[in-house]
Amino acid sequence: MTYVNRLGEDVPRTGGPPQGGAVAAWSLDTTLDVVGGHRVAEALPLLDAEERDRAQRFVRPGDRHRYVASHLGLRLLLGGYLGLAPEKVALVREACPCCAAPHGRPAVAGGGVQFSLSHSDDMAYLAFAETAVGVDVERVPGDDVVADVIDLLHPSETAELAALPASARRMPMARMWARKEACLKATGTGLADGLAEPYVGTGPDPARLAGWYLTDLPAPPAYAAALALRT
Repeated sequence: MTYVNRLGEDVPRTGGPPQGGAVAAWSLDTTLDVVGGHRVAEALPLLDAEERDRAQRFVRPGDRHRYVASHLGLRLLLGGYLGLAPEKVALVREACPCCAAPHGRPAVAGGGVQFSLSHSDDMAYLAFAETAVGVDVERVPGDDVVADVIDLLHPSETAELAALPASARRMPMARMWARKEACLKATGTGLADGLAEPYVGTGPDPARLAGWYLTDLPAPPAYAAALALRT
């Protein structure tokens, strides 16, 4: 299982960007008032225009704070790997693999490192690598969410969950969802093709995927997290 660094109030020590098959994973409590030495309430100038616009659309202050904290963390870590100030990191969108429009995976202009960011409730996870990478964190869903989604999954995943008592499906659902989202973020396809593929499994260990390293990540209670890396 990949080690997860914790990004907290102190300035992170990143070193150079991951090379070859190496990957760096980080977690962040997005309720922190200070992230990496910067106050979240004063961090808007460190974000780009698109990020600032999105932040200001949040109606609830708590949601805005979590968003800014996660994107501040992303910029601090990218800046650390690339030797740039966080506000100097230029972000772009790759071409969508489904339609070629510019709304695919987020990327650093000019390359240098690939990354993925996911946030759920009070947690954010970030991953960095030389090749395509996806990370996802999910809060364990309620029984109603499981019931709504169970029949939309890969048939084997549906069968695995259906074989469990209804009261025991929530964590398997969360880890399956985190694995699937990590894969879809790494490819940039998102949910355009539905929820069935790829098959990642609901059990304690993820399914093997040709051409990918897929692993669960350590997560706080009531969360599941996973990482997918192109090999």
